[in-house]
Amino acid sequence: MPEVLSAPLVVEFPFTRSLGPVQSAFLTGLRERVVLGVRTTDGRVLVPPVEYDPVTADEIRDLVEVAPTGTVTTWAWNHAPRRGQPLATPFAWALIRLDGADTALLHALDAPGPDAVRTGMRVRVRWAAERTGAITDIACFEPYDGAPGRPGGHTGVFADPLTGIVAPARLDYTYSPGRAQSAYIGALADRRTVGERCPACRKVYVPPRGACPTCGVATAEQVEVGPRGTVTTYCIVNIKAKNLDIEVPYVYAHIALDGADLALHARIGGIPYDQVRMGLRVEPVWTEGARYPDHYRPTGEPDADYDTYKELL
Repeated sequence: MPEVLSAPLVVEFPFTRSLGPVQSAFLTGLRERVVLGVRTTDGRVLVPPVEYDPVTADEIRDLVEVAPTGTVTTWAWNHAPRRGQPLATPFAWALIRLDGADTALLHALDAPGPDAVRTGMRVRVRWAAERTGAITDIACFEPYDGAPGRPGGHTGVFADPLTGIVAPARLDYTYSPGRAQSAYIGALADRRTVGERCPACRKVYVPPRGACPTCGVATAEQVEVGPRGTVTTYCIVNIKAKNLDIEVPYVYAHIALDGADLALHARIGGIPYDQVRMGLRVEPVWTEGARYPDHYRPTGEPDADYDTYKELL
């Protein structure tokens, strides 16, 4: 029985966006311990606020402060909080309709256990000690049996409003390659590159996917390709990536390995970035203990004729 390969992977990047007048006021208000909603043309107050009426699509900007107290409308218990969630101990995700609002806000409710949570229970905001203008300025909600809070009538005008935010986006997952890619990865460990040939169109695909993307039929015939290849197209990278120890500018290229009918991408080294060109002949450079080539470098051969790789652009 062949070994089933798997590996943890993380996709992460900072998402930067500008804020319109409504979202700017809402997030700035959280920084100042003020919760703002927006009033629609029919008098409903939406929290969190939106810039367009979800019923009429009219633009709405009539900001109104609501209370930091409210009522749980529905909830679900989170037995095992994950990295980045509001609380490190078990808590309830709850939809909470703040006093003065007509819609519910999703947030964490800190409670000792699921038996302590119920629909209709009263709660209040627990503010974060340090606030920056984000939904996390509300650290969580907590049970509350006092009188409803009283909004201060804030208009949503602030002296130093936020104009943009940076929200980190991250996806953690475990990847398990299938039969075709497992064979491809295994071959790379021996410093070989293996693709698979389609039994119908006879094209060789690298990396293989187990099926021909053109014909849709399963592939099984393994074909060793390369190791040399041809740059079909490329881009110059001028922004340094986080946790990547490569000085900019550098070149990433699509490379059609000899014998392959699909170009793969890799970094080009051993040549000034402004001398990389379409048709450049390259070969892999391996580092000790690596499972794949570190980069590709020029072979010194004459450039490939355009007609030999134009179908692979």
